[in-house]
Amino acid sequence: MNHTPAPSPAPAQRPSALASSLPNAMPEDPNARLLLFAFRRLGAHGLNDAHTAHALLQAFGGGFRRPLLLLRAMMADLAHTATCPIAIAPCCCMRMTGAEATMLTIVARAETAPDSARLLLGDLIGVRQPDGVLASVTALAQAFADAGRPIVA
Repeated sequence: MNHTPAPSPAPAQRPSALASSLPNAMPEDPNARLLLFAFRRLGAHGLNDAHTAHALLQAFGGGFRRPLLLLRAMMADLAHTATCPIAIAPCCCMRMTGAEATMLTIVARAETAPDSARLLLGDLIGVRQPDGVLASVTALAQAFADAGRPIVA
């Protein structure tokens, strides 16, 4: 009997490769999941992504414009200021990159622990004084909280 071994999996299919690139589980908090979805969509498809606008309309109702505008401003600030790439996973992925988990932590801490959020943000985007970006992150966190959807990471 001729017995040939099964082909080895491609590098992207190896569990260790996947685990190292997506080390974090999705957040339990539905508000954090919403923000993660919107962050991924805008990061991958641009600031005028219709799916993001629709998701925020569904979540916030008629008050969706403020969180959407502030999310777009935060994304533009991140893109303009960051000196290193911020890894994002596809929208359908059920795990998070380290950068995504850090970003959710920054948003969650922006109002309650701004010094911690500032340090994490500076490390994430590779700048010593991320105060301008932190201001837009804080405004976004306030918009979610004001609408009854605070981010808990």
